[in-house]
Amino acid sequence: MDLKKLAAKAKKTMDDRGGMESLKADAEELKKVAKGEGSLKDKAKRAAQAVKEPGAKAGDGEMHPAQGAGHPSDTPRKGGPPHE
Repeated sequence: MDLKKLAAKAKKTMDDRGGMESLKADAEELKKVAKGEGSLKDKAKRAAQAVKEPGAKAGDGEMHPAQGAGHPSDTPRKGGPPHE
């Protein structure tokens, strides 16, 4: 596989997942999960759940996987729920 094909595939994957803003939101979610409470196993489960839906917000009454994780003074992710 040449470098151009690899770069094109990476760009397509990123675009399919919602673009740069979605990627930044996902990174922020993962950061909060990593800083949050719980065992490594619990954090891995929350991180996997957070990445399944790229850049998505929690809805339908479900608790967001990163909710309660991280420090409240962290900047909220763009388009995400505000800190309480």
